[in-house]
Amino acid sequence: MQDGKKYDHASAPERLGLAAMGMEAEFTLFMDDELTRPEQVFRSPTDFLGGDLMHREGSSYHLPTGGAVYFDTGVIEVATPVIELERGCAARAGRSLWESIHVVREGLDRWESEHGRHCRLVGFSAHYNVSFDVPLERQTNGRSVQQLAWLLAHVLPVPVMLLATNRRSTGVGVRPRSDRIEITADFTPSPSLMIATATVIVGVVRAVMTWDTFELDELRRHDVPLIRGFAPVPHTSRQGWLARFSSFPANPFACDINADPWPTHHHGERTLRELASDILRPFMPAIRRLADPFTFRLLGSILQGRSPSLLELEDRPEAYDDVGRLCLWDSLFPPGQLQRSRYERVLIRAISGQHLRLGRRRLKPIGMRGWSAVVFRSESDHRREVIPLDELVGHLDAWERDN
Repeated sequence: MQDGKKYDHASAPERLGLAAMGMEAEFTLFMDDELTRPEQVFRSPTDFLGGDLMHREGSSYHLPTGGAVYFDTGVIEVATPVIELERGCAARAGRSLWESIHVVREGLDRWESEHGRHCRLVGFSAHYNVSFDVPLERQTNGRSVQQLAWLLAHVLPVPVMLLATNRRSTGVGVRPRSDRIEITADFTPSPSLMIATATVIVGVVRAVMTWDTFELDELRRHDVPLIRGFAPVPHTSRQGWLARFSSFPANPFACDINADPWPTHHHGERTLRELASDILRPFMPAIRRLADPFTFRLLGSILQGRSPSLLELEDRPEAYDDVGRLCLWDSLFPPGQLQRSRYERVLIRAISGQHLRLGRRRLKPIGMRGWSAVVFRSESDHRREVIPLDELVGHLDAWERDN
């Protein structure tokens, strides 16, 4: 192995030391009002964002926000960096996601003016990721990530519908990944609603993860309602489960969420809004611990009917059809609640290429190893070094002072 290719840390940990979350959003591209695969127009996102972005893999590049952008089977996907779980984490992730969306939108604006074309980003889907960190020795007796996904597919769909879906939606999904749970839903053109959705998902997932078992019988023990006749189906992409409109006795996306009755096991008939409130009641302490004050008040207002759900509108809002123009970051959160997380700050330093001084060594970040480690090159001997994100958190204050 040549010296320039040697690694002081040859491998990076696959898992982060801290429980974390992240968000992703997918957009279809309309070019001159015609649906267009981004790969048909652009070789990579650098064609409209500029060529000085740190490359990840394939068509994936890091953004100055700490997130990433890439093409994925005909859509443009934007992902946040990992955000450690603490109070306000969902608001930080939501802010990061919308910062990245605006970077992509501004890049397309410049490309439009240079090429005389018109580009629209149309909201397609959103993914909410939460760490799964049950120790391997405790994943017996019905506590695997697959069994957790199956249980969550019976808990999360109704609250997510109320917060994040619209009249044209078709389902809410739960996918198990090796180190996380991923919830899939429609993209939501309201940052505050996306953050409320993420807050609920993180609170519920982390609470259910502490249960003694992930068997469906636990729902009754924890007083979580379940619609009679509900049957999730296999997810349309990757492993997992989908609460599709056809999984219910009637289409929940077309119902009157304040009047139409839904029969439940052991809880009588409830409206969809009442069901969402009843389902979340056992999880409210966990949700409150992670929620910022604004989002917790908004969540209560929606559950109680004082603020509207998108399902109460006659149709999907037009804002879905031009993201970054018709819908923007709404700046409703006090700046003090949106301070960047430690992981986020580390990633922004790395992606911007800011040198790190460790003792006598001066290291330049040159890439990422997944989301869990940064690849550096030593200025003295050009050796490459892979340093885990958790280790870099300990050097963050000095790193920021030096730059």
